[in-house]
Amino acid sequence: MTSPRDHTTAVLIVGGGVTGLSAALFLARLGLRPTLVERHPSTAIMPQARAFNPRTMEIYRALGLEEEIRARSSLLADKPEMIGADTLTGPERFRIDAIAHLRPPAWLSPADWGMVDQDELELVVRAAAERSGADVRFSTELTDLDATGDGVRAVVRDVRDGTEYRIHADYLIAADGNRADLRTRLGVGADGPGVLGHAAHFLFDADLDDAVRGREFLLAYFDQPVAGTVLAPLRQPGRWMLGVPYQPEQGRGIAEFTERHCADLVRRAVGIPDLDLTLVPPVAGWSPKPMDVTLGAAVARRYRAGRVLFAGDAAHVFPPTGSYGASTGIADAHNLAWKLAAVLKGQAGPSLLDTYEQERRPVAELTLGQTMRLLHARHEGTADDLTAVDDLAMIFGYRYDSPAVHTEPHTSRELIEDPRKPSGRPGLRAPHVWLDREGARISTLDLFTGAFVALVAPDGGDWAAAARTAAASLGVELDVHLIGAGIEDPEERFLDRYGLTSTGMTLVRPDGFVAWRSTAAGDRPEPEFQTALSRILARG
Repeated sequence: MTSPRDHTTAVLIVGGGVTGLSAALFLARLGLRPTLVERHPSTAIMPQARAFNPRTMEIYRALGLEEEIRARSSLLADKPEMIGADTLTGPERFRIDAIAHLRPPAWLSPADWGMVDQDELELVVRAAAERSGADVRFSTELTDLDATGDGVRAVVRDVRDGTEYRIHADYLIAADGNRADLRTRLGVGADGPGVLGHAAHFLFDADLDDAVRGREFLLAYFDQPVAGTVLAPLRQPGRWMLGVPYQPEQGRGIAEFTERHCADLVRRAVGIPDLDLTLVPPVAGWSPKPMDVTLGAAVARRYRAGRVLFAGDAAHVFPPTGSYGASTGIADAHNLAWKLAAVLKGQAGPSLLDTYEQERRPVAELTLGQTMRLLHARHEGTADDLTAVDDLAMIFGYRYDSPAVHTEPHTSRELIEDPRKPSGRPGLRAPHVWLDREGARISTLDLFTGAFVALVAPDGGDWAAAARTAAASLGVELDVHLIGAGIEDPEERFLDRYGLTSTGMTLVRPDGFVAWRSTAAGDRPEPEFQTALSRILARG
């Protein structure tokens, strides 16, 4: 039986969180019209992730969204500290300026941390996705899926009126969160520690000025009432969130967290036995009951099951340390979107999609180890333990190794390279360099807006002509920029950071990673470029 609402789409996205919405945005900007379904009636109603790393902001910057996102910055933008202590009023174990420790220097990135709550970011991304042509459907849940044929056939239900209809898609992105219902249904497991614990999170109003003592912290870790307790300020002055771990295996459960018990936990965490406080609901009209939060740590064994690809929390779950979870999901979507678009437009062979797992799964495994180290340092360590972890290398320095990259001989097998010493090697994020275009200061990263990009050194005119001809013959969109011809390098750093001579060129993928380079002039530039681009796109 068919329904008037049945329809076909190139890509069906299941999950309307920040990963799914970002995937919809990236695909729409690449000329596709994906359909996104999400069973909840709206974007997030709680802050969830509260900081997005500079690499994430670089991605949104290239799409022209950075200014709009920063206009929604939370109060955390003015609260850079992180503390560890017995209680809020007790002696500190550590106190660090977390943002200063993690802030990239201006020569490393044109972007800073995005101190914006996830619910605010999702509003921006959803609106941008819809403006770009994405079909976003909230209050719509997936009820059945057949992904065994030459496409994906899904049955969805409008939860408002119960109407069911079918969606046929060439591919499906499963961005359905840490429960990973679709991944589990398709029989793909995950490796890692698994469930690390549970915590009750609840909100309260209280005047903590005396206990805070002028400290401007975005997050505090306490040993009382239980080691691992966390306290965070919320958007409304005087409103706080407390998270208290509990152990179900010891017979404890979320039902134990009555209003009286929660109030007692707040007083013990703050260190003021007679503190006046009021528990409040997360959303007006709701009960002030605590939220049951599961802390997990795992990476999916596979990122693909036929025409279904997993992204975000459906592919990996990290401890909430270092603000890696949401940013890693956005990077998943960024990596996957251009590959799907290239395959669907006939510009690339289907095996290009295999490189999504080959590139992103090792990054997730590295990130899991990083977050576990940070988790231990924050709960049990000192300031020295926290600053010993090199977050900037993890954010900017991971390297892809797959057929979608022309890895050069003698490249280290390490998957992390220090971004403070940029080499411009294929597989790495293309380095940031300040340039001048018609009197405006721009970053090289501002040139990566969705197409392949050829960055040609000042004396590499032959490469510029060859690149245009080769890309046209392959039907691939390519932007060619000859440094010194309309785009200037006033600080004379481009050649050094990209590892080129004055006659060389670099090919950058649509996701801003170096795919291939020729450090100097080529003997036969047009066939060399065409061969390189064909291999990257799995064109036989």
